[in-house]
Amino acid sequence: MCLSHASLSSLHSENALFGMGNPLLDISAVVDKDFLDKYGLKPNDQILAEDKHKAMFDEIAKKSKVEYHAGGSTQNSVKIAQWMIQTPHKVATFFGCIGTDHFGEILKQKAEEAHVDARYYQQTQEPTGTCAACITGDNRSLVANLAAANCYNKEKHLDLDGNWELVEKAKVYYIAGFFLTVSPESILKVAKHASENNKIFSLNLSAPFISQFFKEAMMKVMPYVDILFGNETEAATFAKEQGFEETDDIAEIARRAQSLPKVNKKRQRVVVFTQGKDDTVATIGEKVTMFSVLDIDQNDIVDTNGAGDAFVGGFLSELVQERTLEECIRAGHYAANVIIRRAGCTFPEKPDFP
Repeated sequence: MCLSHASLSSLHSENALFGMGNPLLDISAVVDKDFLDKYGLKPNDQILAEDKHKAMFDEIAKKSKVEYHAGGSTQNSVKIAQWMIQTPHKVATFFGCIGTDHFGEILKQKAEEAHVDARYYQQTQEPTGTCAACITGDNRSLVANLAAANCYNKEKHLDLDGNWELVEKAKVYYIAGFFLTVSPESILKVAKHASENNKIFSLNLSAPFISQFFKEAMMKVMPYVDILFGNETEAATFAKEQGFEETDDIAEIARRAQSLPKVNKKRQRVVVFTQGKDDTVATIGEKVTMFSVLDIDQNDIVDTNGAGDAFVGGFLSELVQERTLEECIRAGHYAANVIIRRAGCTFPEKPDFP
């Protein structure tokens, strides 16, 4: 599990962690019922934007107390990893596509404030991707417009020498499954590099629809995956799509996922499945082990949307420092516990992680 032979100082250095995915500018504001009705939104929901929602992003940005954060699943995770590490800055690199617009400039600024080394591919065809969080009371209606995030171009960004050098500099790689819908060829290039150089490549199942409708792309990458993340719902769908017999036993699904074909035999695949408030399941060697999450009073839970991204971020922050799997999971549980007490994927100035 540990990274081999490299000194801790070189691991815990700039650009040691590499993430690539769909960058979204999270825009959150308190709205009223009329606003929800106007755009046909349910108070508590997550949807992809349709044409009727396009004007909504500018309207919500004009609200008096609007908040902006660098978002999107992978960017959230590397941002949290960087927060957990604190110094040096820019341990985390992030690649993704944005537009040449006002929201893109805000996104760049927010990534910089989070001390992430974000190297965005900017294009003019599509506006920067956004995710609006329309807050009414304790409810949040999320509307995502991927827009530019869908336009990532391997030849025009990943393959450029200056960018590829950053990929080569990294020791640990993380990509959410969502990016399989955008640039599977980019994921494969990075995954093969990691495998050929005995570095750690990790992937997240991300959502049930990825295992269902992007199965072919996912299974082309799977032989290069050293760490597979997911939650219990995603794990069950993955098992069903893969034809595993035991699709209701999460430990068995983890075992079966671990034993799928793998190119780099120097590293045994690790599978980590979270289950909300229930134990996290992880494969260690030939065993499947359960890790209990931190207790939390239900009244302290504000928003569980960022919990999965936060868990991965905490996990990666320890992994990049050569810590054991147990320590990585403990950090994941800590980060998720912090994030669910706050609205959106936000965090206090410093972690209090022993």
